[in-house]
Amino acid sequence: MTLRILVILTLTVVSLSISAQVADRAEEISPLLIGETIPDILVMAPDGSEHTMLNILSRKPTVILFYRGGWCPYCNAHLSDIRDAENEIIKSGYQIIAISPDSPENLDITSEANELNYFLYSDAGGTLMKAMGIAFKAPEKNLEKLFRYSDGANSGFLPVPSVFIADSKGLILFEYINPKYKTRMSASLLIAVLQNLD
Repeated sequence: MTLRILVILTLTVVSLSISAQVADRAEEISPLLIGETIPDILVMAPDGSEHTMLNILSRKPTVILFYRGGWCPYCNAHLSDIRDAENEIIKSGYQIIAISPDSPENLDITSEANELNYFLYSDAGGTLMKAMGIAFKAPEKNLEKLFRYSDGANSGFLPVPSVFIADSKGLILFEYINPKYKTRMSASLLIAVLQNLD
């Protein structure tokens, strides 16, 4: 019995350490899969308050956007595209949140610049992105921006831009993950997916 418990604990620790690694390249990530659960990790709101993911998700089914940061023009365009479809997404019964390595203070800047109504959260230390399996080592050209926008909390990683749809218990129902950061899931395709999940 003791050996069995030891084997289970060892396998659990190994699987957690594998899922929390940072891939060398965007193409080498190993994301959580449909049917798995979003980890219950703390993220920070723009006001600096801490929130657990499962508490956020418990409010209603959720569209979760992971983006590189407010410094990324492709991210800002995608955040704005989703903003334009927000009413339709809400009518489908979903809330929207977006998560980046940006510090809480920089979330406010991004939100105001893009006139966003949905909530942005900071995962500056990358705990959630690593646990989601979407973190990879940032190219040299991005390191200074990441350090500055995270207020020094980012250790040199980026999330692969991703869209996850989760139910109110955190179960992943759908995901769109593309290592080519210039290619994003359009709001119209997202709405079509939401309508088919009903």
